[in-house]
Amino acid sequence: MLGLSGEVWRVWWKVAFLSFGGPAAQIAVMQRLIVEEKGWIGQDRFNHALNFCMLLPGPEAQQLATYIGWLLHGTRGALAAGIIFILPGALIMLGLSLLYVTVGQVGVVEGLLFGLKCAVLAIVAQALVRMSGKVVRGLAAGLLALASFTAMFLFSLPFPLVILAAGVIGMWLFRPGAAPEVESDTSPRMGRHTWLWTLLAWLGPLAVLAVVLGPGSVWTELATLFSLLATFSFGGAYAVLAWVAQFASETRDWLTAAEMLDGLGLAETTPGPLILVTQFIGFLAASRNPATLLDPLLAGSLGALLTTWMVFAPSFLWIFLFAPKVEKLRGNARISAALRGITSAVVGVIANLAAWFAINLMFAESRPVDRYGLDFNLPVATSIDPWALVLTALAAVLLFLTRLGLVGTILCMALVGLVLHLVGAL
Repeated sequence: MLGLSGEVWRVWWKVAFLSFGGPAAQIAVMQRLIVEEKGWIGQDRFNHALNFCMLLPGPEAQQLATYIGWLLHGTRGALAAGIIFILPGALIMLGLSLLYVTVGQVGVVEGLLFGLKCAVLAIVAQALVRMSGKVVRGLAAGLLALASFTAMFLFSLPFPLVILAAGVIGMWLFRPGAAPEVESDTSPRMGRHTWLWTLLAWLGPLAVLAVVLGPGSVWTELATLFSLLATFSFGGAYAVLAWVAQFASETRDWLTAAEMLDGLGLAETTPGPLILVTQFIGFLAASRNPATLLDPLLAGSLGALLTTWMVFAPSFLWIFLFAPKVEKLRGNARISAALRGITSAVVGVIANLAAWFAINLMFAESRPVDRYGLDFNLPVATSIDPWALVLTALAAVLLFLTRLGLVGTILCMALVGLVLHLVGAL
């Protein structure tokens, strides 16, 4: 298929099925499998691609997979990596949506998913340790990483502002005297009209729906809303989900606020980007709209697929349009200095995501701190979940000490979580 080797397919499917826990964990998995284990690209080139994807709207981990796929095998590699990355999560989310509307809230896999979450937190911690050692070189880079973490975690500064500031500071702080050495340029050529075909594949369905069904159709509204989200969702899913939730539950009444939270819970426990929660919104919106004249489950499934396409198609467009130009800038001294600043800041960004994930996993309650310019949630110590602490520690032992590996650790922790649920401990 697409002329790619069996090993390539196996690695990308492995990345896809192990991509639990948000972008920090997903980036960690790619770095571990592609850079460290396979050695298909070097750490510097991986960082260069990651820095660029951090600047784009949309899910940065899926875009990073697409970028790396393009580096390795051209357009076909980009399509394979980008599609495979979201496919398992999209299919699982579709199945969970079907269960949700037919049998109610999905709780039969709570224990298994709890174990997975604990494993993911340990994986993120390991990634931070490894990435810090390879990226944060010198006091200046360390301070920049710490500053980005502080800005986002304690002061809730917007992600785009932090990244752009890091680039400007890096351009001054790491200004070199000569162009840096880079890996040999083996970048594949991009098809002359690849980006144009991708643009048509993204916006073509929207235009057809608007003409055939009209702007007031639920299908057209779903396509329009999630096209806008894909274009302006800088800073990751959390930066736009509040707006999406409000629009879907209050403005359009597609689902309730409680159902939106249920959808977030389902999305957080499936592989792939958290933005897959939009598929849940699309499913409920289409399945409950009598104007579709379709069976509710069929309408919901089509709504979910439409939503997923409109959210992720632009990610391919950004890579096809800009990646060749970004690769040509790797030897530019000033740009490299700016990207080194962004690389250092990315460590802080991932640390912020890890801290957010740890607080939400480990503690049942947190209280807002909003004074002296601070804006963060402080966990309530008495609300700590002892099982989350124990299972995360066990996962860390498996990863750091026994070196069991990603797959083994995830499977073991899922099994432990499932057993604890069955005996009533969770």
